[in-house]
Amino acid sequence: MKQSDKEKRSLPFFGIPKIAPYLRGYGPQILQMIVFCLLGSAMDILSPLFQRYALNHFVGGGTLDTLPWFILIYVAAIVLTAVFNYICTKIALVVEVSADKDLRSLAFHHLQTLSFSYYNQNSVGYIHSRVMSDTSRIGSLLSWTVMDGVWQGTYLIGAIVVMLAVNTRLALLVLLILPLVILLFSIFQTRLIRVNREIREVNSQITGSFNEGITGARTIKTLAVEDRMKEEFTAETARMKRTSVRAAGLRGLFASTMSFASSLALAVVLWQGGILAAEDVGTFSLFMAYSQGMMEPVRWLIDSISDLITTQVNIERLTRLLETPSDVTDPAEVEAVYGDSFAPKKENWEEIRGDVRFEDVSFRYPDGEEMVLEHFDLHIPFGSHIAIVGETGAGKSTLVNLLCRFYEPTEGRVLIDGRDARERSQLWLHSALGYVLQTPHLFSGTVRENLLYGDPDATDEQIWEALDLVAARDVVEKLERGLDTDVGEGGDLLSTGEKQLLSFARAILGRPKILILDEATSSVDTVTEQKIQTAAEKIIRGRTSVMIAHRLSTVRSADRILVVRGGRIVEQGTHRELLALGGYYRELYTRQYEDEATAGVLG
Repeated sequence: MKQSDKEKRSLPFFGIPKIAPYLRGYGPQILQMIVFCLLGSAMDILSPLFQRYALNHFVGGGTLDTLPWFILIYVAAIVLTAVFNYICTKIALVVEVSADKDLRSLAFHHLQTLSFSYYNQNSVGYIHSRVMSDTSRIGSLLSWTVMDGVWQGTYLIGAIVVMLAVNTRLALLVLLILPLVILLFSIFQTRLIRVNREIREVNSQITGSFNEGITGARTIKTLAVEDRMKEEFTAETARMKRTSVRAAGLRGLFASTMSFASSLALAVVLWQGGILAAEDVGTFSLFMAYSQGMMEPVRWLIDSISDLITTQVNIERLTRLLETPSDVTDPAEVEAVYGDSFAPKKENWEEIRGDVRFEDVSFRYPDGEEMVLEHFDLHIPFGSHIAIVGETGAGKSTLVNLLCRFYEPTEGRVLIDGRDARERSQLWLHSALGYVLQTPHLFSGTVRENLLYGDPDATDEQIWEALDLVAARDVVEKLERGLDTDVGEGGDLLSTGEKQLLSFARAILGRPKILILDEATSSVDTVTEQKIQTAAEKIIRGRTSVMIAHRLSTVRSADRILVVRGGRIVEQGTHRELLALGGYYRELYTRQYEDEATAGVLG
């Protein structure tokens, strides 16, 4: 996936202002963490002063008159340092795990609002990386990077202030390294951002390939392309290695150069402090301690800056996801009356009958250039059984996607019971739909849990009634634990036919007003197909049903068959009428019948 121009631009202040609106609730906790970090750092700053006093007073002065008080205060300082550091660390941990949870929930919530076009344009690995990896990096930035930055920055500033107060000349000599630090940072920043952005991009590709390698394992084996998949994955991981090594080299060069600059401070003290040591050993010890102590804050600050640079890429990607608008949205005035998908106002929902009308509908997919439908008109009366047939790419699924409001018309209107579907909420319409896909999908869990997605309040009696209706009772009864049998990830512990029957039962359990069968029998065996056809004849009574079919033998009982070609209805009528017409439908039917007959003879 190519990076957009927006992604390539660096965000100001490492993108922190961009992510801040999503993390407003953490202000008090972060403030507490900063306060205790400041206190802990302040206690560490005082430690060399204790050392200076002990050398000058007890050793240089040759007296122990204040030793008891010195010990008491020194021990108290050690205890307070431990307490402050513990509280600061605990708050940082709480902030990290809480931010991870909230950002992931926010991202997942937003993903539920996005239309199909987003999932068509972005791979599973890319989305997974945004929700899991990027949020983790941001949570770490918000907690540990902030904590380390505050603590180390405070120590560095405090040490500089104390050194200036004690011996200005020697302190200024030590501080000559700061312009060098600033220069090095400006040189390395751009390169580090660019290489870390590339790392995140390659990581997304690896995640996507890994996901495809698992979910497509059966296809890979049947095509015998294990070697090709291995080569592609190895090439991606090799690119990740090269990029990571380059990034590590830059960071290592940056860190080692900065450490060398910090070591110059110690060299200055050793060079200029020799005379001072003879006169004021305590001050010389203080400068030695601060000069050595400054190396750790500089190193940590370098790491913090590097983390900020790295995390800027994560912030860019996550905020882009959170700011991605859906192609299908409800206007504010509609949400005010009907609610949204997460807070529906069902008391205001009108009952759906199931009368559907397409009025002068034209449609182009968001990522497409050509019109799929142009000036399309269609009326599906309530209670009718409509079949849509045509070759691949004719526009069959597009019609259903528009009917279900998975996409919005580019032009024209889709009316439900005489009103534009956009005048009511998406959930209002979706709650009245029963959709059986060509490729059945079950969620991880038990049979019962999957069926309850159709109606969370359904009783076992209602579940068995739905299973009887679709002739799936035998499927469940033969399972080891019946309704409590685990179906596996994606339902992989069941056959395709069993999954399809359960999907059918799940759709019926929701008592839909509009039933969509999207080539529901194309992936099942002949016996299961007959069961589904028999069940469908019972189920469609009293509701509007739309069947997309590839096997024309399954649509002969439809009230009306729509023959779609090039985004237009070229023929319509009953099965007998269309055969008698001798047009495109008869051609399709004859060709398919001949293919099936030939396969039967050969097989």
